[in-house]
Amino acid sequence: MLKRYSSTVRRLGVVGVMLVGLLFVGGCDLFKVTKLYELGVVVSVSPIASEVGQQVLSQGGNAFDAAVAVGFALAVTYPQAGNLGGGGFAVVCDGNSDLVVTLDFREMAPEGATEGMYLDENGKADDSLSTRGALAVGVPGTVAGLHALWENYGTMPWSDLVNIAGRLADTGFVVDQFLADAFDGHRSSLVEFEETRAVFSPDGVFPGVGDRFAQPDLARSLYQIAAEGPAAFYSGSIADSLVACMEKHGGLISHTDLESYRPAWRPPLKFTFDSLTIYSMLPPSSGGLMLGQILKLLEPYDFSRYTPDAPEYIHLFCEASRLAYADRSKHLGDPAFYDVPMSLLDSAYLEGRRDLISLKEANSSVEILPGNPLPYESDQTTHYSICDSAGNMVSITTTLNAAFGSGLVVAGAGFLLNNEMDDFSIKPGHPNRYGLIGSEANRIEPGKRMLSSMTPTLVFNNDRPFLILGSPGGSKIITIVAQAIINFTRFGLSLEETVEQPRFHHQWLPDKIYLEEQSFSQATIQRLQAYGHQIKERSRYGDLEMILIAPTGLMSGASDSRYGGAAVGCNSPTIN
Repeated sequence: MLKRYSSTVRRLGVVGVMLVGLLFVGGCDLFKVTKLYELGVVVSVSPIASEVGQQVLSQGGNAFDAAVAVGFALAVTYPQAGNLGGGGFAVVCDGNSDLVVTLDFREMAPEGATEGMYLDENGKADDSLSTRGALAVGVPGTVAGLHALWENYGTMPWSDLVNIAGRLADTGFVVDQFLADAFDGHRSSLVEFEETRAVFSPDGVFPGVGDRFAQPDLARSLYQIAAEGPAAFYSGSIADSLVACMEKHGGLISHTDLESYRPAWRPPLKFTFDSLTIYSMLPPSSGGLMLGQILKLLEPYDFSRYTPDAPEYIHLFCEASRLAYADRSKHLGDPAFYDVPMSLLDSAYLEGRRDLISLKEANSSVEILPGNPLPYESDQTTHYSICDSAGNMVSITTTLNAAFGSGLVVAGAGFLLNNEMDDFSIKPGHPNRYGLIGSEANRIEPGKRMLSSMTPTLVFNNDRPFLILGSPGGSKIITIVAQAIINFTRFGLSLEETVEQPRFHHQWLPDKIYLEEQSFSQATIQRLQAYGHQIKERSRYGDLEMILIAPTGLMSGASDSRYGGAAVGCNSPTIN
């Protein structure tokens, strides 16, 4: 039986273990097995975008320069989630000062948004309005966010970084199996609007494996952004095209909405787990607080007798997740509009919630309600992690929400628009496309940032940089990141084993454990059912992009194989 124990007894010795057997190689190259690098590492879902980051590092750019270049490259090579028309979050560490801060470039509700805008005449939520087309679009933040990152920390010329993506869109790139499958799986949504058909299927045929896919309109937009900065997007000709798209298709975003958009620098959420110090996002992302709740609820338990796929551990993790997601449903929203109770991580509050966990049987989500602390997202998101030899660390998660967002491309500008308005509570108690329940804290209000599950994260071990990680996965992002930290540190998995480890998920409602299909034994499933859990198997999910920084300063990375990503590292020419 699992038992609680004092966290002071356990002190991580994982770094030495993790480095045993690692291969040290010279030069700059893609890798599939762990290698150590001295100049920097880039991990992302797109091998081409990862190589763009490597190119920037090898030319003397820092991690922040590489992050800007990778972000724009993903808008070209990973249209499912890479974007100009979406938003995201970043957790960054400045190696010069060791200061960790976060950047919120989440989308915002237009000024014309109203609380009942997605309800029909009978007051019933119409999900199609919040997920498809122009009315689903929040004011995009990506371009402003990447520029703010560069403005504060970049060293290379802005135009050089953005023009890399412009050339990729201009000359085209070779479509791989993963992108071809994405086109095939979303055919209906990509032909719904003529502007989108013109980009992805102009002659009625989608690009296939081995085809070269060029996007001249997107290239033109990128060249304009490279030359003029974010003004091109928020007040120039691109803004004109975006507003014209809204007017044509019944959307709400105006010139005023675009011109008034600002990214927000925020302090990070900071908490400890074992000997680790973890930094993640505060609201309007729910990721940091929920990650903190799950890890802190589990911290007193001893996992030493179990494996990452043991039913006893899965049960305990899911019971902690059930409690955290119940709290999410009530207490989290945009802090500019709602007083988020930070006491959700207070030890006394968590101790009371922990007492609700039974090691013998599953709770019922009907009976588990959000707690009362003292007052005080699509699977097709994408994440990338970058570090360099100066100690700079960047963890960025960005998204259009659903795969290919709202399905609507801005005519003449070539980029897809998000459908992030669905991340608001369009009606209290009504689930969004990920099954997440919301309430008053996340209701629609003009100028408000919708709640997110994105969880970009930095981890320090004994005050030294240790891990950079994050993942897409909608509501499952939080459990992906929590499991990764536990698997790497408590269970001692290698970097590659951590990103490939089969995943499971519980989010309070619906009251089910989701298991990656064909990944867990029948005996494990039966044991979980004996606890009282309902089990549903589903396709593999998430795209964990993870970096390890050793005490020596050498770096290694691993990219999840689920979506065909790549980890790229770089050494100085003197390393053989």
